Amino acid sequence: MIGRLRGTLLDKQPPWLVVDVAGVGYELEASMTTLVALPGVGEGVSLYTHLVVRDDAHLLYGFAREQERALFRALIRVNGIGPKLALAILSGMDEEAFMRCVMDDDAKALTRLPGVGKKTAERLIIEMRDRFPHWERHDGLALSPGGSLPAAEGRQEDPLADAEAALVSLGYKPAEAAKMLSGVETELSTEAMIKAALTRRLAG
Repeated sequence: MIGRLRGTLLDKQPPWLVVDVAGVGYELEASMTTLVALPGVGEGVSLYTHLVVRDDAHLLYGFAREQERALFRALIRVNGIGPKLALAILSGMDEEAFMRCVMDDDAKALTRLPGVGKKTAERLIIEMRDRFPHWERHDGLALSPGGSLPAAEGRQEDPLADAEAALVSLGYKPAEAAKMLSGVETELSTEAMIKAALTRRLAG
């Protein structure tokens, strides 16, 4: 089991990122919450990880905080919640916001997340109320000085298109993703645009 990686951030293409660890590039999928917290490409980063082994692939997920990983692990134990949906939930709200939804029986807020219908929201509230991990408060993202590495070559930067593609990968329909991003400041980074769109979606 790979539990943590420390290295240099090589690339960010939400929801994917690549971390170089002693010359080996690890490809990870991460929530938008984690991606927004990451440093720039070429900087040092430390991430908590969770490895999912399937017959056709080994999938690695990265988390800025240990408590975010703990919630991810708790979510994928809920019937009908796989890693993709768990990551979408963590992208839409942080641990504290999710806890409030569960404790307040706020199924309506949960149904604003992609892939979460009324029945799934009710099941999350019932099952998660009794299995919430107890987290200690500490910053799980350890940054260290890293060598400056160039961003991935040959790829045209289009933050808005990247943001829309990332939202689609989280489970939103293309038209819905485009609508969520309408009105969001295009000067923002891809990660910031995604977070702004998700915040607006949950507020609406």
